[in-house]
Amino acid sequence: MYVSPNTDAGGSPETRQIPSVIPLFPLPHTVFFPKTYLPLYVFEPRYRQMVREAAASHRMIGMVLLKDGWESDYQGRPKIFSMGVVGRMVAVQSLSDGRFNVLLQGLRRFEIQEEVAVESYRQARIMVQEVAPLHATLPPEIRAEVLKSVSPFLLFQEEGIALSNLLTQPVDDEALVHNLSFGIDFTPLEKQFLLEAETLAQQARRLLDLLFFKRYERNDSAGWG
Repeated sequence: MYVSPNTDAGGSPETRQIPSVIPLFPLPHTVFFPKTYLPLYVFEPRYRQMVREAAASHRMIGMVLLKDGWESDYQGRPKIFSMGVVGRMVAVQSLSDGRFNVLLQGLRRFEIQEEVAVESYRQARIMVQEVAPLHATLPPEIRAEVLKSVSPFLLFQEEGIALSNLLTQPVDDEALVHNLSFGIDFTPLEKQFLLEAETLAQQARRLLDLLFFKRYERNDSAGWG
């Protein structure tokens, strides 16, 4: 889901409010990114409890990707990737049957330090990955290459219209790269690869590489270089 990004999402006020221990919401097909928005339909009892308790306190949830083989231990503690993104619940709709519709705003990446076994749902002590000012911007030539490469690709995307609108807005480099990484139909592992980039420029280069291979898979002559 693409929502016109708030360029202050994940800024210092929210970052300072991220607690050192947060609940985890592992999913098999979803990789979240800073400065993006994610709608969630929460129906499992343990995660309904998580939403109720988080909504009554810090309103923060850590979204992480399940590793392959999660099906055999889904109700337990299947393996997860150690890097995820803190989401702030900006909207919580309680349904009559106890389920929830939640809208998360992506704040910052985090690294799991250790899991904390307290509740029915998983929790972890985390280290928030701050972005140094010099790493939050792209060299102009890389931004231009991203814009050039992604425009024709969005014609084949379900979210293409919304993402195309993004390209016409004066969004900062972080919002641009994260929303494209989140919104384009890469596989979950490809998106995790993007999320784990050490700098925004590295994430943008990985994004360009993945776009090239997507075009190659479609036998798009433009993807041959």
